[in-house]
Amino acid sequence: MLSARSTLKTPLKRTLATATTIGRNSKVNQNLLETHSFINYKENLKNVDIVRKRLGRPLTYAEKILYGHLDKPHDQEITRGVSYLKLRPDRVACQDATAQMAILQFMSAGLPEVAKPVTVHCDHLIQAQVGGEKDLARAIDLNKEVYDFLATATAKYNMGFWKPGSGIIHQIVLENYAFPGALIIGTDSHTPNAGGLGQLAIGVGGADAVDVMSDLPWELKAPKILGVKLTGKMNGWTSPKDIILKLAGITTVKGGTGKIVEYFGEGVDTFSATGMGTICNMGAEIGATTSVFPFNKSMVEYLDATGRDKIAEFAKVYQGDLLSADKDCEYDEVIELDLNTLEPYVNGPFTPDLATPISKMKEVAVKNDWPLEVKVGLIGSCTNSSYEDMSRAASIVKDAATHGLKAKSIFTVTPGSEQIRATIERDGQLETFKEFGGIVLANACGPCIGQWDRQDIKKGDKNTIVSSYNRNFTSRNDGNPQTHAFVASPELVTAFAIAGDLRFNPLTDTLKGADGKEFKLKPPFGDGLPTRGYDKGNNTYQAPPANRDSVDVKIASGSDRLQKLVPFEAWNGKDALDMPILIKSLGKTTTDHISMAGPWLKYRGHLENISNNYMIGAINAENKKANSIRNVYTGEYKGVPDTARDYRDKGIKWVVIGDENFGEGSSREHAALEPRFLGGFAIITRSFARIHETNLKKQGLLPLNFQNPADYDKINPTDKIDIVGLKEFAPGKNLTMVVHPENGASWDCELTHTFNKEQIDWFKYGSALNKIKSVSK
Repeated sequence: MLSARSTLKTPLKRTLATATTIGRNSKVNQNLLETHSFINYKENLKNVDIVRKRLGRPLTYAEKILYGHLDKPHDQEITRGVSYLKLRPDRVACQDATAQMAILQFMSAGLPEVAKPVTVHCDHLIQAQVGGEKDLARAIDLNKEVYDFLATATAKYNMGFWKPGSGIIHQIVLENYAFPGALIIGTDSHTPNAGGLGQLAIGVGGADAVDVMSDLPWELKAPKILGVKLTGKMNGWTSPKDIILKLAGITTVKGGTGKIVEYFGEGVDTFSATGMGTICNMGAEIGATTSVFPFNKSMVEYLDATGRDKIAEFAKVYQGDLLSADKDCEYDEVIELDLNTLEPYVNGPFTPDLATPISKMKEVAVKNDWPLEVKVGLIGSCTNSSYEDMSRAASIVKDAATHGLKAKSIFTVTPGSEQIRATIERDGQLETFKEFGGIVLANACGPCIGQWDRQDIKKGDKNTIVSSYNRNFTSRNDGNPQTHAFVASPELVTAFAIAGDLRFNPLTDTLKGADGKEFKLKPPFGDGLPTRGYDKGNNTYQAPPANRDSVDVKIASGSDRLQKLVPFEAWNGKDALDMPILIKSLGKTTTDHISMAGPWLKYRGHLENISNNYMIGAINAENKKANSIRNVYTGEYKGVPDTARDYRDKGIKWVVIGDENFGEGSSREHAALEPRFLGGFAIITRSFARIHETNLKKQGLLPLNFQNPADYDKINPTDKIDIVGLKEFAPGKNLTMVVHPENGASWDCELTHTFNKEQIDWFKYGSALNKIKSVSK
């Protein structure tokens, strides 16, 4: 077997003479499933040359991809961290939970078909209960009306549809649609996974996706570029996951905000493309716009292995001038990681940036009184479900089995796609996991996003789980705020499941075999790619029909799952006065606090019903409780959405006050749609996460920041708020907030914003969608 740390050899026979048939002017399809989408390297390079000449400096690889997709490269203003870029992405990908609202918004725009290639992937609505086949069958039955809607809507509007059981969106994109130099947007925050194949893949809200579907330029604030230089080579128990786990500890969850993370250095060429995907995937946890690796040999090998050798050959032609950074390019900052000395990390609990090296974990866990028994180990997910991940984890299981050991913890395996499931079933890893005591879940998100019917503990029980997932916010996986969730590599998760103890360090500690003898687990090993090629498994893809005129989009009458959208009202042209504070949110407020997933996912196509979860996880600064706020007019304490509705139904606009990095986490635009639907006017914080801020703007809300962050502390939940200066609302010009305390003198403070002229129009029209409709009339 090949070590994943060595340069991988191509496992499949290459087609003959492809190198001689591909040239700079070749017409090469983006993928094997569509005949209407082609790679535009020549046009991209032309744009890059225009911009390089204008800027008069070398460009990073990420800049080349961005500027190569500019709508107007000749006159686009370009200043990192300042300018808003108008871009033309190559395609859009949507998962089923977010696709519902994106498609409903697209339908309301009244256009006959999407302008760019779009795919929809059914991965979020499958709850993990007993095992893959039964859970999938149950989900298909429970979600039939949603799947019928998505299947007919994609057919009607010329989109590709990946049925339930296909796999997780990001794994499907990597296997089928990602290619070097591309620009893709996706309605999921972990879209950056595709950076493992050298493309810029950016998570967005549904309204952004609608822009691209409607043939409008997509807007992105020009990111700064954070360069991460990799030197040396990993060995032993260390894996690509540990690179991003360590980086998260360095940067924190907001250290990548407004930045693209671009990896470079000789260490880049020492591991697999799927390992690079893992790193890029979890770049979302540091707030990065996206992450990317330069085109290299590992990507060629992965493209070849997935039947896309023509794309690999085409990319080689453009590697020197388009698909690599210019010599002497400059990054806004550089972090250097030595892979020779990198050790495995365990991040958590409750936040993905609390990074602890395995050598310190025993000491730190005991000191912090974390539950030491590992109740559940979970491997897979969109982050770590490659063939390499499964092979290396299986090697550890086999080693333990030779000593008569099975899992002490509950152990679950989530294949990232049907292709991965079928391949590891054929090659034996799946049976190895089952003999270990593992439960094989459906090819879906499952426990990673809270779709987990967990039965081994009661809610409120303090316990520890360890996963190879990406996120570990409070209550995210199982709805239990006392679950201490830790994130690690699949290899380390497997070792923890064998030992059943958070203090176990497989690099130094021994286990006792069935024969009573002590032994150490051998370092993991496995093939980066299957030597026998991939087994595609069941065909789960639905292409749009040739004749779409006869297709009717199915929305069940009286459905509590799907609801057509009613346009939001436009701004009334006046300053907003005497607004109550719905809630002053204390501390970390992620999109999981704002609009929970888990059981609420079933309402993602029904704005009225999903709004019943608005801010129910946020902590009220007044009483330190969740979902308990005081109505300032009645004095009654009720839930957040209930109080918001009371205000809205009385014609009262309201605001939310938030802390740092408000809205970090998922790309879910429901966290912005819900406050708009419930009558919100502004969200005022110390700072925002990128996607959430954009989503709020798209829906006609005002995301504003305290110019002086200390003003957050002066606000009382019972204060009333004026926002003045709206008639002169302009880019770069502050607004003023006047605060009227319940008792005491009024005071005012400056509020900053990041609105440009077009975004101010979204506010004035009531939403970006309203603006699109007004222009298209």
